[in-house]
Amino acid sequence: IYLCSRMNGSRIFILVFLMLLGVGFLAFYNYRYKESPRTLPRLGNPGHKVGDFSFVNQYGDTVTQEDVNGTIRVVEYFFTTCQGICPKMNENMTEVYKTFRGDKEVKILSHTVDPLTDTVEQMKRYADKHEADGDQWLFLTGPKLDLYKMAIRSYLITAVDDKDYDKTVTPDFIHSQYFVLIDKVNNVRGAYDGTDMKKVKKLIEDIKELKREDIAAAPAQ
Repeated sequence: IYLCSRMNGSRIFILVFLMLLGVGFLAFYNYRYKESPRTLPRLGNPGHKVGDFSFVNQYGDTVTQEDVNGTIRVVEYFFTTCQGICPKMNENMTEVYKTFRGDKEVKILSHTVDPLTDTVEQMKRYADKHEADGDQWLFLTGPKLDLYKMAIRSYLITAVDDKDYDKTVTPDFIHSQYFVLIDKVNNVRGAYDGTDMKKVKKLIEDIKELKREDIAAAPAQ
């Protein structure tokens, strides 16, 4: 009887030990998963970076690449008089803005594809309608050719041969439903259908991942 009791006690001890070991492993795995950021892809050819630009925002101030370097950016192209996908896109972009409102690490750059219509005054009215803080959600206008070059060469929004730039005059030339995610060092890290809230929620989560990625990459103090 004594021997049987010891054997049963040993089995219970081993069983409890294995259960605790399993719980500990799961806890460690979950901790590492939450603490370690996912690695988002880098789009474009190896070494591709967003290039320099100089546009004007809704206040008439010049905004350059230097002004947004070191921030995570969400980029879109639209025009204020669009009656198609733009209202839905910017309704969804508002959710991105609300999520990160006041976060100096995150900016939204909304470029017009119709600068003739979208003057500074027009962009300001549109920005005010969306209650956009001009330090964080920038509505940008400028020369059409420069806007298009940024879309194609830097943000990879559409694939059109260079020779077609100045042949195109319609505002929907590069009008795309995609939001583009740029990291703090000017890599293109994702493209998301701005008309699809599920994809926009994925964008929001990926922005959080980039913020964690930046923290994880920072040297220990």
